[in-house]
Amino acid sequence: MLRKCNHEVFALGLKAGKVNEVEIFTDKKQLTDIHTITIYLNPQRQKELYDYIVSLKPQRIIFNPGTENNELKKIATENNIKVVENCTLIMLNTGSY
Repeated sequence: MLRKCNHEVFALGLKAGKVNEVEIFTDKKQLTDIHTITIYLNPQRQKELYDYIVSLKPQRIIFNPGTENNELKKIATENNIKVVENCTLIMLNTGSY
């Protein structure tokens, strides 16, 4: 859906693979100009990514339902990263992304 809406997508996952032409990488690539990180990992799996997420300097993080994490939310806020708790797909469909 992100690609349909003309957003560039970089996917980080626990296993390498591909979803609809989007390569899923497992290494923490140093990316630049990241606007939004949308999270689908549960809070326990997020812990090892805190420093990486902050290092990407995104403008916002979207916590999809079930991924809400007060600890990462606090870290993000302290680093001037906007935090949104919502469903990325619904946001795209309603024009609120």
